[in-house]
Amino acid sequence: MSEPVATEDETRPERFDVAVIGGGPAGMAAAMAAAGTGLSTVLLDEQAAPGGQIYRSIEKVDEQGDRMRQLLGPDYARGADLVRRFRGSTAVYRPRSAVFDLSAEGGIGLVGEGRAQWIEARRVIIAAGAQERPVPVPGWTLPGVMGLGSAQTALKSSAMVSDVPTVIAGSGPLLYLAAAQLVDAGARIEAILDTTPRAHYLHAAPHLPRAFLAGPELRKGLHWQRLLKSSGIEFHTAVHDIRIEGERQVSGLRARAGSWELHYDCELVLLHEGVVPNTQLAMVAGAEHRYSRLQASWQPVLDPFGRSSLAAVLVAGDACGIRGADIAHAAGELAGLAASADLGALSGDELERRSGASRRLIARKAPLRRFLDILFRPRDEVLVPPDDATMVCRCEEVTAGELRQIASIGCSGPNQAKAFSRAGMGPCQGRMCSLTVSHLLAAANRRDVAGTGHMRIRPPVKPVTLAELACMQGLPPPPDSGPMLPTAPEDEDATA
Repeated sequence: MSEPVATEDETRPERFDVAVIGGGPAGMAAAMAAAGTGLSTVLLDEQAAPGGQIYRSIEKVDEQGDRMRQLLGPDYARGADLVRRFRGSTAVYRPRSAVFDLSAEGGIGLVGEGRAQWIEARRVIIAAGAQERPVPVPGWTLPGVMGLGSAQTALKSSAMVSDVPTVIAGSGPLLYLAAAQLVDAGARIEAILDTTPRAHYLHAAPHLPRAFLAGPELRKGLHWQRLLKSSGIEFHTAVHDIRIEGERQVSGLRARAGSWELHYDCELVLLHEGVVPNTQLAMVAGAEHRYSRLQASWQPVLDPFGRSSLAAVLVAGDACGIRGADIAHAAGELAGLAASADLGALSGDELERRSGASRRLIARKAPLRRFLDILFRPRDEVLVPPDDATMVCRCEEVTAGELRQIASIGCSGPNQAKAFSRAGMGPCQGRMCSLTVSHLLAAANRRDVAGTGHMRIRPPVKPVTLAELACMQGLPPPPDSGPMLPTAPEDEDATA
């Protein structure tokens, strides 16, 4: 293990050459690449063991034997070798370390083991992965509704599946994979409702031949579809207008498939409409972002190696745009090598030579990603809830109708909407609702989302207690002197 530069006292931040945030495939690859060039490298991971969401609990599952490995599939099992190689590297691994702040200069606020700490790195690589896109349909905040990805995480980490009547609804590659795993594990699935519109298949069709040549992923998806359709479970396509029923908890689900009215009695609903990049840390550092219409999400502006608009900050993996595990690993390696080159541990020629395989893999997989993005682009009713009563911000209980009302009196952006409604000011700090708020205001004001903007993110992006801050190890630099109050009424900071 490499050692950080020693500090003279606890008020001085611990220092590293490179800090990587996130323990998934991108984070592990970035840390191994940077540490392999001799730089002091630390990987900060919220979880108790490396693997991220994709390879969650891979070491534990690997010890449980063939049954769990077969159930979760060979793509998941491949993560065991990656974790073994990471464990054998010289990178320092710090599990259970949640990052709540990141400065443009490489200062990192983190919390773990009951206290906060401020550390500094010459380069920071954000590999924070992705989160499931919120699916604000009527009834989605009822107890008994959860993300399909969360159900898959419970299967990986605790071998748990539901034993109550369950309906799965949504779209995207994970829908087929996770549903097949849950069915194989014995979950009581009543129906699988695929919400992919038929028109999307027509739009994606021209890209199909190149996507097939990009790798085996599409053939795997077709295999999962066949498994589900042959399992005896009801399987409907082109489903829309989903409404979850219940007073105190889920009791049923209604939806439409063409002219068919569907209804199921169920106690658990698993929703999934794809995943979106975790951009909060890159935003709080001040990195430039732009809106991707294809993935309907914000993404940091990066060069091919993951360098952001901030010299000290790079981004890798799904945190810079959803591209899957293989590309996440390759992008992590590119970011680790680029950080090494920027710090003088690798020559420009070496960077070109050692990054060649990863760059070629990313280029080869690009047609597949474009096909998937077009096929599984979220439906309009997911991005902009049509029912005014639908909850958008579940922390502050702000509905779609309230946000439309605010827009009608002149609110043009999500930061103004915070002041009017408190949307985005709850415990999750807008992590769940910010995208929906931007889409909804854009639609209400007949503007594009890029022009409407995103919520301004401020630390802490993760919960931290006063007690943890009180015993903070290492202190951040004092803030720049400047006006303490907004100087102009039109300054959106005044209303955020």
